[in-house]
Amino acid sequence: MKEVETINNLLDQIINDYTVPRNIRNAVQEAKNYFNDPNTKDIQVRIGSAISVLDEIINDPNMPMYTRTQIWNIVSLLEKMRSQG
Repeated sequence: MKEVETINNLLDQIINDYTVPRNIRNAVQEAKNYFNDPNTKDIQVRIGSAISVLDEIINDPNMPMYTRTQIWNIVSLLEKMRSQG
């Protein structure tokens, strides 16, 4: 699935950006882990879990504005994927 690869690449960009605070990178890594969890077969559950983690950090005052925009973009892609699934 092309969407899965795109979302993983966007998440990796944030995880590997060391200008982003560690707590935010850790939360994005957690969202990626939920999204790619092989033990959860239902993609809807994986998407919902990832969105939930990202929603928790979206209003963090330490988050750079460009990172917030990236996360909004990722959440948007996840929601689009959930509605198609």
